[in-house]
Parts: sequence; structure tokens; C-alpha cells
Amino acid sequence: MTSDEVLQVFRESGALLEGHFLLSSGRHSGQYLQCARVLMDPRRAAMLAEALAGSLPEPVRQTIDKVVSPAMGGVIIGHEMGRALGKEAVFLERPTGRFELRRGFTIEPGERILMVEDVVTTGLSSREAIAAVREAGGEVVAEAALVDRTGGSVDLGVPFHPLVAIHFPTYAEGEVPDALAAMPLTKPGSRAGAA
Repeated sequence: MTSDEVLQVFRESGALLEGHFLLSSGRHSGQYLQCARVLMDPRRAAMLAEALAGSLPEPVRQTIDKVVSPAMGGVIIGHEMGRALGKEAVFLERPTGRFELRRGFTIEPGERILMVEDVVTTGLSSREAIAAVREAGGEVVAEAALVDRTGGSVDLGVPFHPLVAIHFPTYAEGEVPDALAAMPLTKPGSRAGAA
């Protein structure tokens, strides 16, 4: 799928929103990609996962032992990527603010992991999830995401393979433009306390 085709899927599903949003990163934006909305149709989720899996370099696909994703946003696309790649898919949770494996999920020492996210905005959640996998004994060989909101500027410390890279401006609390600040603020994300 081309970048335009991917964004068209988001538009058609009502997942590309305009307004004033407080992102999980704590930054403000005039645009928000609600991946849960685009992924609520299992056929659409499978199609996007197949496209994302197909975009991975062959050496990455061949070395993956397991797919891991951070909850909440990465759970559906992580599961679909596991299906597309024929690998087990597990997820990390933050019951106390730090990512950890629960529900009997394990990572074996040296297991090669593909980290999967829905949207990467600053990379903070991804880096925290990668650190949790390393603490559990796994080796993150790459990260894949539906959307890279940084437009290609993020460094996750591992190879990063987004299906589409876009750049919607984001703003720190004291830098929000007046026109955006005048709009009602919405917190659409899943992280407690931020969005």
C-alpha cells in the first residue's frame, strides 16, 4: 500500500480527526489518528497488518521469534502482525506505570522480538516497551508501526519500519498556537494522566 492509500483507509474509517488533542506524549496537536477506529474492522486490520508485514525487509521477517506490542494502542495491530507473520503475539501492560509482561506471557532469554505499535509520536512509549523486553531477556530486532508521526525523525535505538510516515505538528504545553488553544481540548489516548 502507498502512503496515500493508507491515509485514505484512515479517512474512510473516520480515524483521521481534526481538533485540539492532548496526545499520550503530553504534547498538543490539531490532528489525531484514532487507530482503534481504523482497526475495529477485522478485515481492515488484517489488510493493514499484511501490508505492514510485507513492508518489512526479508532479513527482519526471517529472524523474528515473537511479536510484542504495548497496551493499549498496539494490542490489535500486534495481534494481527502475529497472524500475518505466523508468530505468537503478546503485549505489555502498565499496571503501575512501567511496562511489564502479565497474563502468563513470557519472553525466553535471547528471543528475537518485533515490537509493534499503532502510532509513534515521540517514541517514548516504544523506547519504554523496548527496555521492558530487554529486561525480560528478549532482543528487539526491529519495530514496526502503522504510522510514524515524526515524519522519519524518531530514533528508537532499533531499526524502525512504519507503514506510513507523516508529520502533523505537535506542541509542548506552553507553545500551543492561540488558534489551537482556543479550541476545546480532547484527550483521546489511553495513558492515564496524559491522554
